[in-house]
Formats: sequence, structure tokens, C-alpha cells
Amino acid sequence: MKHFLLIYDYAPEYLEKRGPLRPAHLELARASVARDELQLGGAVPSDDPPFGLLLFKAETAAVAEDFASADPYVTQGVVTSWRVREWITVVGEGALTKV
Repeated sequence: MKHFLLIYDYAPEYLEKRGPLRPAHLELARASVARDELQLGGAVPSDDPPFGLLLFKAETAAVAEDFASADPYVTQGVVTSWRVREWITVVGEGALTKV
């Protein structure tokens, strides 16, 4: 298993745009949590521009990529771009690489 970060770049008015899409976005996220894929997710609102971070645990980046492709925040323009990066975790209870 590996960790992957899904990084969302939000549209300028993302708070207003996400309202009607939030229930479907959270349903998708909760389903991923139930499969033990999505570990944590949320927004980093104080940065300019704000962005979202979602931490996945999976064998490949495809799990995070598939999540983004199905997310109404992406398909409906709340997220303007996204990318997935492997994160090699080495310290902490949930770290997947032990040193």
C-alpha cells in the first residue's frame, strides 16, 4: 500500500459553487472512506488561492484519479484543476514506510 495526495485547485467562488454539489461530493467521499481508500480530506482555505487535500491509501494512484474523475466538484467546475502525488509517509501511526 501507498499514500497518495489528491490536490484540488478551487475556482475563485468555490464556496458559493459547491453548495448544491456538496451532498453528492460527501457521498462519494464517504463511500471511499468505507472502502478504506480515502483517509482524510478537507480544504486549506487560508491560502491564496485556497486548495483541497485528500489523502488516499491504495496500491496505485488510480484510486485517487478515479475519485477526482467522478467527483461533482471536478465535473461541475468547483475544482479548476487537480493532480495526484505519491506521498511517502515514514513517521506516525499511519505511516506506510517504516524506517
